[in-house]
Amino acid sequence: MVLKEALDSESNSESISLRIPLCDLVHRGYEITIGSSNLNSVGLIISRFNSCSRIVILTDSNVQRYGYSSVVESSLVNAGFDVHVEIIEAGERSKSIESAIKLWSNFLSLGIDRSSILVSVGGGVVGDLGGFIAATYARGIRFFQIPTTLLAQVDSSVGGKVGIDLPQAKNMVGCFYQPLGVLIDSASLKTLPDIEYICGLGEVAKYAVSLDTELFNVLEKNAEKIKLRDSELLKYIVKRCCEIKSQIVSEDEFEKTGKRILLNYGHTFAHSLEIVSDFKLFHGLAVAIGSIYAARLAERMGMVDKEFVERQIKLYKSIGLPAELPEELLVTINYDEIINLMTHDKKSESGNLRFVLPTQVGQCRVVKDIDPKIIKQVLCENN
Repeated sequence: MVLKEALDSESNSESISLRIPLCDLVHRGYEITIGSSNLNSVGLIISRFNSCSRIVILTDSNVQRYGYSSVVESSLVNAGFDVHVEIIEAGERSKSIESAIKLWSNFLSLGIDRSSILVSVGGGVVGDLGGFIAATYARGIRFFQIPTTLLAQVDSSVGGKVGIDLPQAKNMVGCFYQPLGVLIDSASLKTLPDIEYICGLGEVAKYAVSLDTELFNVLEKNAEKIKLRDSELLKYIVKRCCEIKSQIVSEDEFEKTGKRILLNYGHTFAHSLEIVSDFKLFHGLAVAIGSIYAARLAERMGMVDKEFVERQIKLYKSIGLPAELPEELLVTINYDEIINLMTHDKKSESGNLRFVLPTQVGQCRVVKDIDPKIIKQVLCENN
């Protein structure tokens, strides 16, 4: 579906606004606006903020092809802003120090200053990289998030985690830096390639299994509607995921209390799987597979029963998510390397592994000091 058709098909839908209060830092709270065909409202939204000398739109080659960044650019120009567009190559490899250096240099040449605003239009890579550039250039400029993938809408655009990858570890360089706001247009999901849509469902399912029984039940009962990308259902799903994350972030913005780490169900496995696959295994798929491993690990430790694991696998398969590694990766996988990579994960403490593991549908907790031999057994016995 082309952009105009996607927008026109949802033109009568209303927008919903959520707010992240960030309780101890009220001035850093911001709104998440969820609607359809609302990309052209970004000019009005950004006009409400303090004066802006210039706006840079950061997007990638895929998003540019679908025309979403052009709609945003037109809205901003019509609102009277001086706008420049930066385009990066689509894909995880762009979330690198090389990309950051290039963008920093371009910003300097353009005369971008502290009164400028960076607007990220795209998926998780664009949002993470854009936020990192905004946080570090000139010791911090303002930025605004417009996520166009399901994964970014339900997860990475909310909460203020920004950063880039190292060759040995994902998201290892970065900071907490909150945006001015988030604008979500559900019409953009109409044009998502199937693989990108399924990747987003990996994060949605993560919320359901580990943090929200109601969402889990909705997913179980509406598998066919999910596969058909039902508009109203997706708006509910996006809203519910944003509500869950907003609440947790407002309670533990900087991961000091241990609450925010609960958002990482499946991620300790997932990040290592992404790296050993040379990022051929996309993040959302890695999260899905990683959360199956986490469930099996929890079963092995007596935290859940076999029925829980089988119910999770059944849900994943019903909405198109993988429950095991693809054959091409199984042939080359090195389990010792995966475990070694896990020790570099941000959630580890002094090299000791920490996992977010389920205790029942909709609930989870952090478990420390698990014997690496048990983890290797879980990896090996299920492939």
